[in-house]
Amino acid sequence: MSTLVLVRHGQARAFSNAPDQLSPKGWQQAHTLGSYWVRQGERFDSVYHGSLRRQRETCEAVATEYAKDGKPFPVPIILPALNEYVTQDLVSEVAPRLAKRDREFEPLWEAWEAVVPDQGRNRTFQIMFEALVSRWVDGRLQEPGLEPWEAFRLRAREALQTIRRAQGRGMRVAAFTSGGPIGVAVQSCLGAPAAAALAVNWRVRNTSLTTFLYSGSRLSLDGFNELPHLSLRPDLVTFR
Repeated sequence: MSTLVLVRHGQARAFSNAPDQLSPKGWQQAHTLGSYWVRQGERFDSVYHGSLRRQRETCEAVATEYAKDGKPFPVPIILPALNEYVTQDLVSEVAPRLAKRDREFEPLWEAWEAVVPDQGRNRTFQIMFEALVSRWVDGRLQEPGLEPWEAFRLRAREALQTIRRAQGRGMRVAAFTSGGPIGVAVQSCLGAPAAAALAVNWRVRNTSLTTFLYSGSRLSLDGFNELPHLSLRPDLVTFR
């Protein structure tokens, strides 16, 4: 059996002009993960990350900890299929237009626009965003340039298949990705309804580890959303 560890990126700079960059806490989370893996003697035969900056930076922070200790860490392979769905476009472009034609969504968008920074920001955003994404998933959001939900789901599944096809037996592989692809991976592995991927996505914490065992066509979930590296640092545990 081979092992695939999906790592969600560290905390990014949400609600800023640079949302695809790690925040200071995100860098700290990622370095802590790398340091933990080095102490545990964790080795990987291959490493992947998507083309998003926050995914790459998380991988780079981990690799830095290996280099500090003189331990080998594979040169990462860039796999864009590991990218998240385009959250920024959904919020900045699609949501305002949706609010003008959807009476149920309109007050949720207005509440988000009116929120005072640092006062209930995450909760207000999450309520609005879940309503927005649920419309995307059920096909009510179909706009030019917007990746359809089903296309995203198939892309994320293909990323997993690409990684599994490229590896031999007894391999250990790490892939730095985002909550959406991790949700799809868990949903696909368990044979749950497609919409379950979204429910999983909401719970995936920054730099958490979701582990699969695989051999041929067999894929088994071995661990979900784990944070062993932050067990003594609850202050570093974040969802966004």
